[in-house]
Amino acid sequence: MPTPRTSALVLIVLAAAATRLLPHPPNLTSITAVALFGGAYFSSRWLAFAVPLLALALSDLVLGVYWSWSPMMAFQPHMWVQYAAFAGVVLIGMSLRGRADALRVAGATLASAVMFFAVTNFAEWAFQPWYPKTVEGLSAAYVAAIPFFRNSLLGDLAYVALLFGGMHLLEARFAGLRAPAALQRP
Repeated sequence: MPTPRTSALVLIVLAAAATRLLPHPPNLTSITAVALFGGAYFSSRWLAFAVPLLALALSDLVLGVYWSWSPMMAFQPHMWVQYAAFAGVVLIGMSLRGRADALRVAGATLASAVMFFAVTNFAEWAFQPWYPKTVEGLSAAYVAAIPFFRNSLLGDLAYVALLFGGMHLLEARFAGLRAPAALQRP
């Protein structure tokens, strides 16, 4: 049976991932924040990866059905790159365990956004036909993605503040939601 903390974390992650289903500007979503939060707060490494990635998959499935009326259209051939990048964000989040102060969280958020941008736009260049497979084509792929990076970073910062700040307040208010001793650092 899950602890109250684990149950609360799962609900927070699912609720945050569900915000992808609400109208929003392109790339201004909660998903990177969810992965960072999961890495920082789940005491189980397995749950730290599984819950955020499952929340991403569920929201991708709903969006795929909504936009194309087909569950199969929810997942494109190179989407594994996005999931791998989000797994990398979970790893960055794990570095925050027990020491998620504002400066570290801000640095991890920026590092996550830059890593996701670099990895996924490299994949766009590598797997999509619209960019020549040259240095110039790779540069064009990154330049074309810069406007989306702004929204991604703004969304990451906003949702990270909401998730990490909200969890901090919940832990202060409810003793049953506090981190186990294994996740607390002096």
